[in-house]
Amino acid sequence: MRRSGRSLIRNNGGAVAPTIALSLVGLIAAGGIAFDYARLASLDTELQDAADQAALAAATQLDGQADASTRAVAAAQSLIVNQTRLGNDGCGVTIETGVTNVACAAGGGASRVRIQFYPTKADAEADTNGFAATATNGATAKFVKVEVAERKANYALTPIVAAFSSGSLGAAATAGMGSAICKVPPVMICNPDEPSTNTNELLDFNPARGTGLRLITGNADAPGNFGWLESGLGNGTPALAGELGYNTPLGPCQAITGVTTKTGMDTAVLNAFNTRFDVYANGNTTCPNQGGGTCNPAVNTRKDLTCEYASTSSCKNNATWNPVTYDPAYDASNNPIALPVTGAMDPPIMGYPHDICHSGLISKQTCAIKGNAVWDVNAYFRVNYAMDETAWRSAMGSPYSGSALIPARYDVYRWELAHTNVGGRGIGFYQTVGAKDAAFSFASSGNGAGVGASSSQPDRRTISVAVLNCQALNVHGKTTNVPVPSWIKVFLTEPAIKRGSGSDLYTDQKDIYVEFVEKTSPSADSASSVVRRDVPYLVK
Repeated sequence: MRRSGRSLIRNNGGAVAPTIALSLVGLIAAGGIAFDYARLASLDTELQDAADQAALAAATQLDGQADASTRAVAAAQSLIVNQTRLGNDGCGVTIETGVTNVACAAGGGASRVRIQFYPTKADAEADTNGFAATATNGATAKFVKVEVAERKANYALTPIVAAFSSGSLGAAATAGMGSAICKVPPVMICNPDEPSTNTNELLDFNPARGTGLRLITGNADAPGNFGWLESGLGNGTPALAGELGYNTPLGPCQAITGVTTKTGMDTAVLNAFNTRFDVYANGNTTCPNQGGGTCNPAVNTRKDLTCEYASTSSCKNNATWNPVTYDPAYDASNNPIALPVTGAMDPPIMGYPHDICHSGLISKQTCAIKGNAVWDVNAYFRVNYAMDETAWRSAMGSPYSGSALIPARYDVYRWELAHTNVGGRGIGFYQTVGAKDAAFSFASSGNGAGVGASSSQPDRRTISVAVLNCQALNVHGKTTNVPVPSWIKVFLTEPAIKRGSGSDLYTDQKDIYVEFVEKTSPSADSASSVVRRDVPYLVK
């Protein structure tokens, strides 16, 4: 029995050895595949990271300029050097971007690599309507897709048990630029040029510089309406009034596009707006205390209002403000025209008047929302500087001297800031009206508010406004994620106040008149009215 037992043990040992050998082959194969797969997965990560970083680098250049696409290609290829340590195809470590038919000397294979641009996010996601970079098509390049060259990983152990000797991978990423505009009040207008049948949400608004706009405050549901965006400081009048009145709005930045409109309008909001003109309701600051913002007047507060004055430098405390309305002449068809050069019909004081077609009684005005940039500049200089046309053109210099060009009101405003005392007059000069009233073109310390102007504050007479195509968007009340085709900078020509009454109404209290200056430009100046921040982001 013992011999038999020894034989059995010996025979069993002989049977186990082949089994173990076969098992080792399987274990080595599994380990080899796992090793090679891990290498391939790491290569995939390297390539995708390279595509992501290249796409983000390219997206930083998509600023709407004509050469943006060519700059984006250069940024993708050279701003960031991407390398792979897991590819062992003999092609080196640099990951190529945006090169066609890449082939390395060691036989890495050929890959079609490209950088494509798209006009919209939907096109970028669907890979439709893509185009390559040229020297002039950057304005329409809003999103970019970057593909990186395919790389190969030669397997170390997998060929032992399989016919596969290598694996090849490529990667692609799509990115765009997310932009925000900061230090601006949450204000929007409906595009005055939008046709009633418009369906294009991105229809642009391009008025001539100096064009006057008669904006009607309230709900954003009609062309030309002056409405509000979500401020980010909460609901209610105090938050909105603070954002409209504060020197620097305290709310978060507004997205360049994808804003949220909101409803809400009452007197407190417009009172806060009027602090920009040194007009403080009922002698108090009317500056909301939510968040502790400051509501300074502008340095140049020229306007068509008078107050009962206490001295040559101030209004009486708690003085009320009274309008002195510019009334144009009228032609034979009863259309408003400029006042005669004799000055016989000039008002005793003048702020920056409306476009002539927006002047006079509302019932006689010949423009709707948008004016034509023609205003009574001669009457303005006669009343405020005792200058005729030849004299003011000479004083302002080029390009107005010896020409027929009409300056924008904003240009006159800036000229006045640079020439504070012209012929004994200027923004430090006050003009009397009757025995008690006077008009001040500078911040009056006796207005009951005790708030002075500061030259270091943002320009209080300009704001940036989002222009929305309310018809195409069907904007009514609160609407989210609204695209903004353009932001514009406007000059505030006058306070919001009721001028006249009944059928003899020149402006309603909810009318705000402004002048178009320019499309809003990015700036980082602390005293500027706007700061733009751009951040690239991956779409896919």
